[in-house]
Amino acid sequence: MGKTGAAVKRELPRHAKGGVVDDTRRSIGADSNLWPIRIYYEDTDAGGLVYYANYLKFMERARTEWLRALGFEQDLLRREAGIIFVVRAVTIDYLRPARFNDLLEVASKLEELNRVSLVIRQQVHYPGEQEKPLCTATTKLACLDVTTLRPRPLPANLVMEINGVAVE
Repeated sequence: MGKTGAAVKRELPRHAKGGVVDDTRRSIGADSNLWPIRIYYEDTDAGGLVYYANYLKFMERARTEWLRALGFEQDLLRREAGIIFVVRAVTIDYLRPARFNDLLEVASKLEELNRVSLVIRQQVHYPGEQEKPLCTATTKLACLDVTTLRPRPLPANLVMEINGVAVE
């Protein structure tokens, strides 16, 4: 972390490794994001349905990709800004099942931004069927100092980016 208290922001290329354009990620605003998920055999239980805990994994990936879309890599935040994000609380509702080979989306929307935490509302749904979610969750993330594991204010430039203020 520099003298200004700002987190290191990585400028990402507009393409995935190998030069392949990644048009599957759809950022829909600084405070929201859509992330595609394909269901593989490893994601399902003996009944052929998505195992309940895997929805949490899908949502974790979507939150990480939301941060990445804003230009913040969690490994750099840990190493250079000295912070980590941890789940403080989660409330989840399983509404309908998903199955092998389904293509889903995880929609993430910032609900609350505080000094040391943020609350994100997420839902898993079929593309174009946001009104019929398979699973919904609200997750509270706390920002912690990587050394002391005590709460620490969110980096100013991350807050500015989330609020849609241009960050240099």
